[in-house]
Amino acid sequence: MPSSDDVQRHSVHTLVFRSLKRSHDMFMCDQGNLPPPHLPSEALKRAVKRKDQYGPVLHRVAEAKKAAQAAAAIAASMPVTLAEDADAMKAIEGGSGARPSPAPTPPPSQGLVASNIQSNVGAGTAGTLQQQQQLAMRKAPVMPKPKWHAPWKLSRVISGHGGWVRCVAVEPGNEWFCTGSQDRIIKIWDMASGQLKLSLTGHVSAVRGLAVSQRHPYLFSCGEDKQVKCWDLEYNKVIRHYHGHLSACQDLALHPTLDVLVTCGRDSTARVWDMRTTANIHTFTGHTQTVASVVCQAAEPQVLTGSHDKTMRLWDLAAGRSICTLTHHKKSVRAVALHPTLYMFASAGADNIKQWKCPKGEFVQSLLGHNSIINCLAINSEGVMVSGANNGTMYFWDWRTGHNFQKLQAPVQPGSMDSEAGVYSMTFDESGSRLITCDADKTIKIYKEDETATEESHPVIWRPEIMKRRKY
Repeated sequence: MPSSDDVQRHSVHTLVFRSLKRSHDMFMCDQGNLPPPHLPSEALKRAVKRKDQYGPVLHRVAEAKKAAQAAAAIAASMPVTLAEDADAMKAIEGGSGARPSPAPTPPPSQGLVASNIQSNVGAGTAGTLQQQQQLAMRKAPVMPKPKWHAPWKLSRVISGHGGWVRCVAVEPGNEWFCTGSQDRIIKIWDMASGQLKLSLTGHVSAVRGLAVSQRHPYLFSCGEDKQVKCWDLEYNKVIRHYHGHLSACQDLALHPTLDVLVTCGRDSTARVWDMRTTANIHTFTGHTQTVASVVCQAAEPQVLTGSHDKTMRLWDLAAGRSICTLTHHKKSVRAVALHPTLYMFASAGADNIKQWKCPKGEFVQSLLGHNSIINCLAINSEGVMVSGANNGTMYFWDWRTGHNFQKLQAPVQPGSMDSEAGVYSMTFDESGSRLITCDADKTIKIYKEDETATEESHPVIWRPEIMKRRKY
């Protein structure tokens, strides 16, 4: 007699088998006895879907078919009847699912003739011409060839500071320039001879920003001692102080048409000062880390700032608020420079250099190549942009195409370490023919174009397959 376990196991298997068989029979019955499809309903459904999805372009298909049939008929000397055109239009627009009979295919020898005749016939009608323009394949964008620029070479090395040289500014008359250093001294140098003309003392910490007014005999300076000073160059002494920054000042800029001074610093703000009354007109807040660079221009946006929080901000000076924030950089933005003639600007940081269009900050392209933190930028009216990095490298770029046409390594002075090769600040003189750089080896270097260079001796190494605009 079988045990109770065997009876239970047998009964479970039997139930599972019966359940599977019942499900199998049920689904087989449903799938096997489906009614035949209703062809008019299917055709109507396809017609409705075709109208909904392709209604706006159905007339183009009809025009293309008519043009193809007309060209084939002319090539084969066979007239195309109006009935065939009507049938084709009815079949396409009615959505009945019926396809028009294709036009007879011309022999292979007549293929070129048919295509030429079709293009001529299409050019005669405005609708077909518009269709050809819309359906024509777009040509691949062609990179413009960069403009030739003469290579730059070191012309003069000026020594005199006792610390890292951090900032530079050129006088509007192009007769002298001034530099600020880690040694807390502002020095004024003769542009032609490179001789020291004057030393100004007053800051108690490193001088980080300088600017010379174009409409007043004033020199403005700011430093890590939180002080912003206005120097009267007729008496060579400080006549105004601008108090308000809560931490070290990093940079300053003068408005070209207004008596306004803008400073930025480590307190994550940019402050707008009345040059004469020393009143703090605006305090631009929004950055979350040190604001490293600031520039001013007469048109909107009037103030641009770059910060270590990886963003740039464009400010409306009249309203005292931010217009937009640019977040394309992935690392801190340390330098911002305006193009002297175009309504554009560039920014640089630890990742790359980016070009922008004003007034909305539209991104143009990225310039890659530096393998170190970029500290400074300078642009002249000839379309030459120079960038200086922490490792002493200087890259020269063609502004329009972004072509890097020259690389220089700033020579370290005797007695300096290789780590003191950084370039901290740079600017072109008023003519754009001389480049002044401030280096970590306590020197000021002046570069000029090589007057003996020609396009034959220094050709443009142009490789379009590599020089693609980086749209990121």
